[in-house]
Amino acid sequence: MVLELRRPIVQAPMAGGPSTPALAAAVSEAGGLGCLAAGYRTPAAVREEIRAVRALTGQRFAVNVFVPGPPGDAGAVARYARELDAEARRWGVGLGEPRADDDAWEDKVALLAEERVPVASFTFGLPGADVVAALHAAGATVLVTVTTPEEAVAARDVGADALVVQGVEAGGHRGSFTDRDGEGEYGLLPLLRLVARAVDLPLVAAGGIPDGPAVAAVLVAGAEAAQLGTAFLCCPEAATTPEHRAALTTRGRTALTRAFSGRRARGLVNRFLTEHSAAAPAAYPEVHQLTAPLRAAARRAGDDGGYNLWAGQGHPLVEAVPAAELVRRLDDGARAALARPYPGTGGR
Repeated sequence: MVLELRRPIVQAPMAGGPSTPALAAAVSEAGGLGCLAAGYRTPAAVREEIRAVRALTGQRFAVNVFVPGPPGDAGAVARYARELDAEARRWGVGLGEPRADDDAWEDKVALLAEERVPVASFTFGLPGADVVAALHAAGATVLVTVTTPEEAVAARDVGADALVVQGVEAGGHRGSFTDRDGEGEYGLLPLLRLVARAVDLPLVAAGGIPDGPAVAAVLVAGAEAAQLGTAFLCCPEAATTPEHRAALTTRGRTALTRAFSGRRARGLVNRFLTEHSAAAPAAYPEVHQLTAPLRAAARRAGDDGGYNLWAGQGHPLVEAVPAAELVRRLDDGARAALARPYPGTGGR
């Protein structure tokens, strides 16, 4: 296996709060692959977190970087800002300044090479072949998130070592190269089979995988590992808010929305999502910046109706256990599921 895992479990990066060095280190120590989220963080903060992980574990870990996309439509963003005026008054804060921003892309890529990060992963787009080559020269394994067979072929062609195949069941942002409605909205199992036919690369399955039997299912379908995010949100090492933790087991439905960030993402249905999804434009990161003060105010107030509660479709099965214990349970559950006799074989 290209990821050199003792247990076939990858922790999703979960930018914007839940990702911590303690979580990544615990997953890697337990035999999986822990991951830091570089998104929304300065290069200096990412460097600190990389070194914090290395102080906690000598095992391999990953760092995920957002690939920048084209700017959003300024007029559409301005119209959405007018809709959010009432939210700003509700919280007594101003809206954020929407601006095109590449999230310090070049500096973060350079940092991954400089720090010789063992695994570099990319979401929201395709790194150039020159970026992949530079990371290979620094000793990194390169992962790219894909949501269609066509994206998988493109990632193979720039030299990716393995692919994170993200089904539409996944919590948080869609990893698609573009953010067009309906694009990349395959269920995980059919997508795995389509990608496996399109490219000959190791695959990491992601999307709605809550427990060991689900890990077994994606291994049978052709993946070499399963990437889970929602399942780790209630671990004590994660920096998930108390309200988000509680909502994972008390709320039911999830939906895709651009309301919080301007990019499709799956979260628990709450007031903000319900009231603003229809008007939200495809404009990332401008909408993310616009809503940031609103979301921060709602978090401070403990109001889970006012900020994003990212969650995959398997969220009711989340357990509040330490990350290392969760990795072991997932592995044990997958092994037990794979060992069960096939129905109708008479136990043979």
